[in-house]
Amino acid sequence: MAIFRLLILLTVAFSQSIIQISTEKLTLLASDRITGHRKILKDLYCESWRFTVETNDAGIWDRVPARCEGFVKDYMTGDKYLSDLAAVADNSLAYAKTVKLSGDGKHAWIFDVDETLLSNIPFYASHGFGSEIFDEASFNKWVDMAEAPSVPASLRLYKDLEELGFTIILLTGRTELQRNATECNLQFAGYSNWERLILRKRSDHGKPATIYKSERRKHLEDEGYIIHGNSGDQWSDLLGFAVAKRSFKLPNLMYVVA
Repeated sequence: MAIFRLLILLTVAFSQSIIQISTEKLTLLASDRITGHRKILKDLYCESWRFTVETNDAGIWDRVPARCEGFVKDYMTGDKYLSDLAAVADNSLAYAKTVKLSGDGKHAWIFDVDETLLSNIPFYASHGFGSEIFDEASFNKWVDMAEAPSVPASLRLYKDLEELGFTIILLTGRTELQRNATECNLQFAGYSNWERLILRKRSDHGKPATIYKSERRKHLEDEGYIIHGNSGDQWSDLLGFAVAKRSFKLPNLMYVVA
């Protein structure tokens, strides 16, 4: 009986030690938009914010929370981002290898451009990694420079898909006025042999990205293309109608395009 009582006392003491909350964490009880009337440690807040962005739970937002600028910088310029990109590319290639191609040129894979094939991190590094309101004029100047580097994992996937025999089509929210700069930049970054580069026409101005890209995919389907895969960093690249048989979402914490 004495041993039994001792075991009970030890169990209670151990349980209390586990559930004790530090003084530091007790001070974090305050109103917060994401966590709902709770404020949590900065890094944990930003990690949870990242989760809501990538799952599309965050919806439309106009800038990175100021408290997360450093977190986004570390992520977008660090090994975690590169690892996540590689994981998406590996999953994409694994799926692509299961597709039986007929060789008629109608088996397509769609790629977005910005933050999918080309990285604009050099631009966003000078604009708070998304913590500043988007400046379209400044971004257009950056596009015209045609110096964005490739997204390494996407470049590898692109070449692998090309070797497998997929027809590669690029579908971007950039405008026709940026065609020359975009083509030059893609070639500079190591891309080639795409079947088509689709950009916004004047009639597409003001269309939500999901509608614009869905319409363009539908046009491709009407031409007889089978869209096996679609790679993009925005949910608006992937959702809507005329969707691919498999869609692959790349990470992006710097901005959202609706």
